[in-house]
Amino acid sequence: MLDFTKGNAWKLLLQFSAPMFIGNILMQFYHVADTYIVGNFLGTKALAAVGASGPVIFALVSFIIGIAIGCTIIISQYFGNKNIEKVRRAIDTVIVFVIVAAMLIMLVGMLMCDPLLRLVKTPDDVMEGARVFYQIIVIGILPLFGINVLSAILRGLGDSKTPLYYMIASSLLNLLLLVLFVPFLHWGIAGAAWATIFAQLLTVVVMIVQLRKHEIIRIAFRPKNFDFDIFRQSVRIGLPNGIQQALVAIGMMALLSIVNDFKDSNLLAAYSIAGRIDSLASAPAMTFSVAIAAFVGQNVGARKLQRVSEGLSAALFISSGLSVAISLVMILFRYEIMRWFATDAAPEVIELGSRYLLIIGMFYTVFSVMFVFNGVMRGAGDTLVPMFITLLSLWLVRVPFASVMSGHIGPDGVWWSIPAGWCVGMICAVVYYRIGRWKNKGVIRPEELNMEDIDMRPDKIGI
Repeated sequence: MLDFTKGNAWKLLLQFSAPMFIGNILMQFYHVADTYIVGNFLGTKALAAVGASGPVIFALVSFIIGIAIGCTIIISQYFGNKNIEKVRRAIDTVIVFVIVAAMLIMLVGMLMCDPLLRLVKTPDDVMEGARVFYQIIVIGILPLFGINVLSAILRGLGDSKTPLYYMIASSLLNLLLLVLFVPFLHWGIAGAAWATIFAQLLTVVVMIVQLRKHEIIRIAFRPKNFDFDIFRQSVRIGLPNGIQQALVAIGMMALLSIVNDFKDSNLLAAYSIAGRIDSLASAPAMTFSVAIAAFVGQNVGARKLQRVSEGLSAALFISSGLSVAISLVMILFRYEIMRWFATDAAPEVIELGSRYLLIIGMFYTVFSVMFVFNGVMRGAGDTLVPMFITLLSLWLVRVPFASVMSGHIGPDGVWWSIPAGWCVGMICAVVYYRIGRWKNKGVIRPEELNMEDIDMRPDKIGI
């Protein structure tokens, strides 16, 4: 576990981010392999079916994961304040909440299967495949929550290596099962879904067994340790984040609906493939957003606010540098990348996906800056403003832009709407950071402060 309240910020962030970055890349490469196997063994329509159900599934899980992140921010701040008892109560609280919430999401998700898929205007020729994939994934929603939440708890404690090991194991197992179920056993699109569920279930079981021995976590389902005060704080911090995640998910559904308005399976397949590649390219920004949130959380908990600007500078420099390199690769080799994912796809799929990569690829640095600044605010416990920034950039820029411009310039209108939203979001995030109100949003009350570990009071320091 890393203590972010002491030592060189650059070194600490690199040390913490490297395992997460490797893990994210491996996870995205799993998605790449998944796309490759489904696209090449099951065809374009199966790939389109997976792409159609993905945003709907994300919409179901995003809100709960957002709330759970509120708990992990609290864990990070209490850990920074060296209050281990509060850390343990926060962990027990988030585990109880996530288990109950997962059961509710599974029930609602199964009942709302067809209405949700119809809501995003899933084409009739891929509806059955999308329904099969969606229903199987929803059945296994609890292991998905478990892996994400347990990994987030560990990161809140400054441990990014352990989640990496589990992520590697889960991805490799998932890939092996995918190869077994699809090319060999010929289970079709259901095989792709079951591979994911079995891999996640086995991984979360192993995580629980191992983490029961952890010196701090000691994972168990202990309803009696559910702390309503911590949960209230978690909701205060996590609810805006949950709403933000849900808004992103619903925004993805809205874009998918606009894409489906063209009633073109090739376009849907291109959108699905390019979206997976985009997720891989976005990994550095997302990694450093999580890293800076953990860094800021511990230092806000310890009231060492002067270290926040040190961490921010390091995260911006490293994340932006990686994003520039990825942009160059994406722009220069877009056709080759698309062809690798769908060797038998129609030329139209390659062309449409390549246009997506060209347009999006020019703006990864903007995306990176936006995510890092939002990570600072989340780590400080200020999640309300990032929610409003998302609301503005997504629903007042991206979706209207896509809706209007797609009618004038076709699919390019959808592609250009994404960086348009990023640019607005980045400007808003930077401006709010400069205003500085996020500094006083920590969860540690004055009577809980560890006075021996405080460098400065928040009213005595400016960033």
